[in-house]
Amino acid sequence: MRWLTILLLAAASISAFAVFNAIKNNARQKNKNAAVGKHAVTDIRKATMVRLKQYACDVKAYTSKNNLNNRYCFLIDMKIPSGSKRFFIYDLENDSIMQAGLVTHGSGINISGDSLAFSNNTGSNCTSLGKYKIGKSYHGKFGPAWKLYGLDRTNSNAFNRFVVLHAHPCVPENEIAPLEICRSWGCPTISPLFLSSVKKYLDNSSSPILLWIFY
Repeated sequence: MRWLTILLLAAASISAFAVFNAIKNNARQKNKNAAVGKHAVTDIRKATMVRLKQYACDVKAYTSKNNLNNRYCFLIDMKIPSGSKRFFIYDLENDSIMQAGLVTHGSGINISGDSLAFSNNTGSNCTSLGKYKIGKSYHGKFGPAWKLYGLDRTNSNAFNRFVVLHAHPCVPENEIAPLEICRSWGCPTISPLFLSSVKKYLDNSSSPILLWIFY
């Protein structure tokens, strides 16, 4: 009986040690994965900032030649998934982001999920890449909206396609990535709360603000 008791105690000790090691290794792996995820997010943010600065540099030269607001611009980076903030209010003078929000992309026709397709064609329901001059506001189907004038060959039909800047309740205020948000028929659509922030810049600007959608 004594040897049996000793064997049972030894087996229990080995089993407990194995469980402890498994828990410890699992915790290590979780911490490692969390660290990798943290670095990945940091890298994405760094890459995004580099891209924004590059486009902002071109905006500065463009606005000075075309009588547009040379203090602020709106930049939309379509390389960022829709569930993450990718509409940036950018301070050209201080080369920094003032605010950011979620924004839709066009649903296209027969496009599933968060897939992207860009087009300048009428009826395509797609986002058109390029620079836009933001025009006057009006009260549209979804409330306050601003007319958009395409300044490039890739978005020259924006006005005729009724592509406008507006808000819709389907766009959340906070990020939901990796989930996607709703899609539009080509309009850069933002949340109602974020629109109130965007509106302040538009209302206080004596010259048109440039919006640039790029990929």
